[in-house]
Amino acid sequence: MKLPIELQDPRGLWLLAALLPLIALYVLKIQRKRVSVSSTWLWSAARRDLLARSPWKRLVPQIPLLLQILALVLLTLALARPATRHKAILGEHIAIILDTSGSMSAVDPATGQQRVELAKTAAWEALAALSPGADAMLLEASRSPRVVVPMERDIKRLQAALDSIPARDVEGDLEAAVALAADRLRQLGGEQRILVFTDGNLAHGDVLQAPGVPMEIFTVGGPVENAAIVRVDVRAGVDPTSREEEVQAFALLANYGSRPRDLFVTLRLVGVKEPLASRRLLLGPGDRQPVVLSFHPAAGDRLKGLLIELSPQDSMAVDDVAYARVPPGQKQPVVLASEGGSPWLERGLVSDPMVDLWKGKPSEVTQAKIGPGALYVYDGSCPALVPPGDFLVVNPPEGACLGVAVGPMVKAPAITSWSHGDARLRFLTLDGVHIASSRTLRVEGASLALIRAQEDVLAADVSAPGRSGTILGFDVGESDWPLKASFVLFLRNTLELARAHRAQGVGAASAGEPIRVPVPADVKQVEVLAPMTREPESIPAREGLAVLSETQRAGHYLVSWQGAHPGQIWVPVNLTSERESDLRPRPMDLARQGAKVSSATQLADAHTDWSYLMAALALLFLVLDVYWLTRRSTPRGGASLRPEHQP
Repeated sequence: MKLPIELQDPRGLWLLAALLPLIALYVLKIQRKRVSVSSTWLWSAARRDLLARSPWKRLVPQIPLLLQILALVLLTLALARPATRHKAILGEHIAIILDTSGSMSAVDPATGQQRVELAKTAAWEALAALSPGADAMLLEASRSPRVVVPMERDIKRLQAALDSIPARDVEGDLEAAVALAADRLRQLGGEQRILVFTDGNLAHGDVLQAPGVPMEIFTVGGPVENAAIVRVDVRAGVDPTSREEEVQAFALLANYGSRPRDLFVTLRLVGVKEPLASRRLLLGPGDRQPVVLSFHPAAGDRLKGLLIELSPQDSMAVDDVAYARVPPGQKQPVVLASEGGSPWLERGLVSDPMVDLWKGKPSEVTQAKIGPGALYVYDGSCPALVPPGDFLVVNPPEGACLGVAVGPMVKAPAITSWSHGDARLRFLTLDGVHIASSRTLRVEGASLALIRAQEDVLAADVSAPGRSGTILGFDVGESDWPLKASFVLFLRNTLELARAHRAQGVGAASAGEPIRVPVPADVKQVEVLAPMTREPESIPAREGLAVLSETQRAGHYLVSWQGAHPGQIWVPVNLTSERESDLRPRPMDLARQGAKVSSATQLADAHTDWSYLMAALALLFLVLDVYWLTRRSTPRGGASLRPEHQP
């Protein structure tokens, strides 16, 4: 049963412990001095008290003691914040939805608090106003809805879970959270209700529907002046003047405020204070303006984290910073591991001027310093493990090779078909190509066969997540293929696939979405250091792929791994959302959908706080206590008992 008076902060009741030392002062005997008097008749009671062996005396009710106890009790109640409520949330089963999207991190100018804190305060009040016997569930409306606490009658547990929910750096999906809450409530009987606490910045449409379930929406936050980075892209290019390689960072800025903003846009490396480039611009109300910042990268800058920052920052800081990564160099690293095989592969690879070729024996590959995203070409051998980048295996020995069974040699196989839709074989024809001999490849599915000679497979697709893999069963030097244009096209297509996979992930990902990070195939786990954390988290890796599922914070995620090919990679994650950054007021007229929209301040005003009255009464009793102790006692005759001062 709910009491008519609630204590909003019961921790203040600890002050009642001060009653013990207060009463002890009144029952503890006073240590007296020895003085000479003419007679002890008037002091007999005091003499008996002095002769008692116990240091305590009988508690005598006194007006000062009563006044002090009342003052202490009232002060304790004032600290416990007693309140009476004028409104109750009716319903047997309540679903409370808290919007935790990026816009909820904006600081409200009127209160100086984040919108999510205002929403949590209102939801806290709603939990305190539940009807006796009602239960509630708590949901978070982030990138995807999440049930924080299932149906629960323990209000304290619900309030504690509510306090621990932060604002996320993501585009929220409030509609999905409402649909989930309605689905859970419809499975229960009795009276049901949905309470939504949001700022009204819906990133996915303006419709919130919960058919069959009454819904009430409480809005928080006032108008906020906000400028944001809503698009970002970083690319490698060439300086048209110096013809040197340069990095170009593109950012699209938008001003959603009612006043012009004088801003500085700065580009710098993570961990470096000195800017790489900076620009000043004036953004008018409602303006959108692109900005290009460029710099010439040093050799050690490749794949490092980049920051694009707006200054001065405004009330919503999360969209004033964009995260990116320095792209790799324009030249594609290629590893040619050969035991003195055919020179045609080397000639075809170096014909591309944007290839950086490393050549050596297969046993020397693991010790060589090779840049990330390289294309590995093995001629006459097969690696024991899947290489960390795209790979091409030519003329492997008989036996197992990267999951493919390499069979015996067949003489003069005639090519009958090839996969026209595969990116490695596009824009080319293999008509008229003659092969002296080739090993057959046994693959599990027909889709893995790239080149066929009737029933025999001469080339197979052995791609792994995040990388493409190709096995050619024959030595290109034992054919006339290198004399045809299709051979050069095949190598160029393979190089372009490697370039695409090498550049993958350079553009920033969206916060809240899972990120796939390609790693070497022998790596079983990676260490992920998320933004605003000090300790890395271990995440398993399978088949050359690690998946980062928790990316609720914008920033750089540092992924590192050990093994035969140790390394690390910066993964940039951003909130670049125009819907979340646009903090201008949006009307929410949902009456036709059966929803009631009101301000969250109405819940805060639904109770009366009596703390100030309790504190005032405590002060009054203290004043009365002081008056009683300092008053002048007067006998019935009117003369004062206190001696007059004699000059």
